[in-house]
Amino acid sequence: SASRAVGAAVGRNPVSLLIPCHRVVGASGKLSGYAGGLERKQFLLDHERRHSDTLAA
Repeated sequence: SASRAVGAAVGRNPVSLLIPCHRVVGASGKLSGYAGGLERKQFLLDHERRHSDTLAA
């Protein structure tokens, strides 16, 4: 399916900080596939959540 293809592509994204594929989550809402590892994906999501007011500026 298209969603699986997108998930596979972003999971192998070599420039993940430029293309924010860490924001993609599985259909169930759980973290899945990330080239940098799920721990790093969770860190990036938490970091963005904590600093969303400064990132939007």
